[in-house]
Parts: sequence; structure tokens; C-alpha cells
Amino acid sequence: MTALRFKVASEAWEFEQVAHLNYATFVEEIPQHPPNADRSLVDRGLARSTCFIALEGTRVVGMVAVGDERPFSIDRKLPDLEALLPPHARPCEFRLLAIDPARRGGRVFAGLARHLWRHCRAEGYDLGIISAAGSQERLYRHLGFVSFGPPIGTPDAPYQGMYVTWDRLAATVERIAVEAAEPPVLLLPGPVEPCPAVRAALTAPPISHRSAAFLALAREVRGRLCALAGASRVQILLGSGTLANDAAAAQLRRLGGRGVVCANGEFGDRLAGHARRAGLEFDFLEEPWGEPLPYDRLAAALDGVARPRWVWAVHGETSTGVRNDLPRLRALADARGARLALDCVSTLGMVPVDLSGVWLATAVSGKGLAAPSGLAMIFHAEPIPPDPRLPAYLDLGQYAASEGVPFTASSLLYGALRASLRRRFTARAPGEAPAVFADRVALDDWVRARLAGVGLEAMAPVDRRLVGILTVRLPGTRSSVEIGEALEARGLLVHYRNGYLIRRNLVQLCFMGEVARERLEPLFEILAECVPRGLVRIAAGS
Repeated sequence: MTALRFKVASEAWEFEQVAHLNYATFVEEIPQHPPNADRSLVDRGLARSTCFIALEGTRVVGMVAVGDERPFSIDRKLPDLEALLPPHARPCEFRLLAIDPARRGGRVFAGLARHLWRHCRAEGYDLGIISAAGSQERLYRHLGFVSFGPPIGTPDAPYQGMYVTWDRLAATVERIAVEAAEPPVLLLPGPVEPCPAVRAALTAPPISHRSAAFLALAREVRGRLCALAGASRVQILLGSGTLANDAAAAQLRRLGGRGVVCANGEFGDRLAGHARRAGLEFDFLEEPWGEPLPYDRLAAALDGVARPRWVWAVHGETSTGVRNDLPRLRALADARGARLALDCVSTLGMVPVDLSGVWLATAVSGKGLAAPSGLAMIFHAEPIPPDPRLPAYLDLGQYAASEGVPFTASSLLYGALRASLRRRFTARAPGEAPAVFADRVALDDWVRARLAGVGLEAMAPVDRRLVGILTVRLPGTRSSVEIGEALEARGLLVHYRNGYLIRRNLVQLCFMGEVARERLEPLFEILAECVPRGLVRIAAGS
């Protein structure tokens, strides 16, 4: 089903469809007007009203209008209108509620009602008046409307005057909106919107992690992960990216010697935190958020007398959307005999990743791989023996010695990840990249073009972007929390609540899961309304 979009009618083709919908409703269904050859009913009062429409693709499937210019249409039928109404300061009239018969009783009505209610409150109206079709009077009473005056209309098309105040309507509108609303659009760096195959896998009966069936499932998942990442080995733990990086730090401690941690954003800083907690000896090379990693200073550090044995960096910096240069990092480390460890938590599944020549790399199931959160992955180039000095859960050697499953594991999480790997990350032919990567680039390009249309500019060059993650830096006059909450109210869940984003007044837009373009329309509408043109720049990954 095509996603619904609600807006104020403004285009000629929209008003043309509104006229045809009104004809079908108020001529053919309710014989209020005589038929005509054009099958079009143009309401005289529409030009002085605000007309809200529901669009399914490019088809108008619902409309309602509201206006405050007197005389109202009901004024002509009830000359003593004011005497029939409760005290009020600024009334408005709702006109021509029309919904395609196939879309009634659900999200179309709820969306129109919600937009109408918000508009009336914003305009300062304190009373809404309608002429309710006789067949719908009971429905409107249920919504909080009150009848007034005698019946109006004709025997064939009876109507009843009704009014509502916002305190009576508010609870009903919100209840209907919640019951009929579409699921929110997840524009987060996790959780992400799963495809139907992943959802189905989560409903499968669980199986024992000691069973032959589970071991076969785990082998397939590990094999597909290695093929996707160009790696030779991977171990899977139940946990998050934080756990994966703790396990990586434990292996760096086993390696010994002094290392270098590089950072150009929040998650590079967090690698330094992992290194400190693990008691590692290291130099910390840091660049400002959004800038490239300090490759020249890294080369100098590796050329120093006390040559570091390892380099640890983030491949895709989630906080800024910058993708760091993996081939350059690998070349710098290789030329000096240092081991390279990478945080690929936000790149695996988002962009092609080649871990050949990378000593250690971490990833997770719940971001670019578009599966549920809960599986942490550590890719490694060399065999790892068990090490009794390590905490049992962080000892990757135990995993390698136990067919990857030394402890309790979830068949549902493994099955969901397998479904996503099969569905989205299988190449059409040997040597080809899965189509999902080209799809992600196309969506990223489209979003950037639409953002440019509302005055937004990418700060980072495209050649450094982490496809699918845009970090929006707002001017000091606008709060990222305010913008995030406005988007959230429209069902667009963006990333803005983390402390590191709030402190820097940032909002992130992430496109990691299943995202229908038509459902993103409110994103651009709200940014156009909320953000002054020309004042916002986007820190984008590369």
C-alpha cells in the first residue's frame, strides 16, 4: 500500500481531483447537487477556505476544508445562527468532508481530523461548525459534536447543524489518530525498519543453541557475513557495539605494545575510552568533528622511535556521518608493520566494506544490516586461541573453539539476521556488489537534493560521506530538540536525544532500513517550515 501524505491543497491538479471527489460524494452518493457531464463539483467557498487533502501517491483520497469568512454556508439556512450557538469568540466552519469509499474508517479520516484540529487551534478558533449529513449524525455525536437548530437540507439529502469545541474534540482526535496511524518512520541509527522477511523470521519457533539446526544456522550467518565484509573469520556475541569494542580492546591488550587511537567524532572518542578501560598504552590523535582523520600525524606517530604496534579507528563516524579512508589507514599501518583495528558498526551494510588486510573489525546486526539489534560481531584476520586471562564472555578464542557458540545464543536474532543477509545482501552475480548499496546511494542523493530544495547545504564533501547518515547542525536560534520533536509528532523518528547531539544542537537523519520515499515528504515540509532558509548546514558523511 502506498503511504499516505497530508497537506494543504495548493496545486491545480490537486483542486481538480478534489472537485471530482466532491462530485462522487455530494452528487452521486449524497444527492445534494444535480449531476453534470464533467463529473466535477467546484465548491464556491473553497477559494476562501483552507483545504486539507490526503494523498496516496498522486491521487487525492480525502479532503476537508475550513474557513472563517462569513457568511458561512449554514448562515443561509439558519438566519438566527448566533442565537443557536454557545458563547464564542471566533468560530470557523468545516466544509465538504469527503473520503474515497475504499479508504473510510481509518487513517485518512484520522489524518484529516488531526491536521484540521491543529490548524484550528493555531488560528485561534474556539468553535467549529458543520452541516452533518443525516446518515453521519451519530458518528459526529460520538466525536463530541453537539446538534443545534432544526434539520436543514432536503428530504433526499437531510443535514443537521452541529458544533464542537476543542476540549470535546481533542481526546477523540488523538485517540483515533493513535488507533489508525501508520507505524512511525524510523530515521534512526538503530533500531531500523526491518523488511517483511526479517519480521517473519522473528515469529519462528525458537530452537536450542546446542542443536544441529542452530549450529547450521550460525555457520550460514558467519559465512554470509565474511563474504559481505571480505573477511576470513568472524565471531558473534549477544550484545551491542559497545560489547564488540570491549572484546576488540581485550584482543589489543593481548597483542601488547603501544598503539594509536584516532578520532574525529563521538565514536572515535569512545574508542579511546575503551582503550583506557582496558589498560592499553596508546597515543590519542584527535581532529575536530566532521574533519578527516589526522593521517599525516598518524604517519608521524607510526614512524616514531617507539613504533606503535596497532592503530584503532572508526571507519564510519556515526556522530557526523563521515566515512574515514579505509585504504589509506590500511596502507599507513601496513607500511609500518602495525595491526589495524576498525569500528565498522555503521558502515557494514551501508557501503561496500573490504576487510582484507584488517587485523580486527567490529560490527552489529541492528544498523546497516537492517536486522534487530542484539548481535555484536568481531571480524579477525588471524586465528585466535583461547586466553584464560580474559573475562570468559570477551574471550574470542572460546568462540572460535566452540563453533562460534560457547554460550547461550538467540535463534530468533540469528534467523532474523540471516533473513536480512539473504534478502538484501546477496549479489545477483559473482563479483557484483549487492543491489542494496546502489539503492542506498540513490536514496541518499535524492534526500540531499530535496534538502537542497529547502535551503540546506552539505558541509562535508560527497567523497567523504557515509551514505545514509546526515547530521544536521542547526543555527543557535533553533533548538535541535524542538525540530526533533516536531518531526516526531509527524511520525518521523530522527536521532536527536543523545547528549552529544543536544550539546552541539544536531539532528541526524539516518536511512538504514526500509524507507519509502513518499513517507519522507513531511520531513521536507517541516524543515521548510521550521528552519530559516539559508541558515542550516548539514554535516554529512563521506
